[in-house]
Amino acid sequence: MRRFGDWMQTATGKAFWPLDPRPEEVDIVDIASALSKICRYGGHCERFYSVAEHSVHVAYAVAPQLRLKALLHDAPEAYLGDVIRPLKRFLINYDKYEQRVADAIATHFGLDNLSDLSIKEADGNIILDEHDQAMRRGPAWTNPEWGVGREPLGVDLEFWKPDVAKERFTEAFLDFGGVMS
Repeated sequence: MRRFGDWMQTATGKAFWPLDPRPEEVDIVDIASALSKICRYGGHCERFYSVAEHSVHVAYAVAPQLRLKALLHDAPEAYLGDVIRPLKRFLINYDKYEQRVADAIATHFGLDNLSDLSIKEADGNIILDEHDQAMRRGPAWTNPEWGVGREPLGVDLEFWKPDVAKERFTEAFLDFGGVMS
């Protein structure tokens, strides 16, 4: 079968086509491994803070029935990288490909999608905790619009090392009803 784009090799040694993803090619080990090594904010933190740790914090901030979705809300980044928000909206068709990967991940894990209003709210609110604990003071702190309508989640970031982040992400996945594939 002809595929669109090119493939990448994942942490488990599989081929994955990020522009033409298939649910059967998704693997939670690949997701946990990659997210544990990707630093939030394009690496512009004072300490390493992984997307995996971020995802675990967001998951615990939502209702129990949404936790698996919340844990996986940034899972497409395992296959596409963490593109910073100021750039993402200017990348032509990026949102289309990100959605394709999200749909493949959701289907693989038996979810209808990876989105929910309360997940988006928690994901937006944790930014206040993250900026306060992981980032140097800067323009966000003096911008009067920064944080308007948001409340911090009140989480304490632990700055897990990649091996710990992978383990805790995987444990949360299993705790929230995920099944290893």
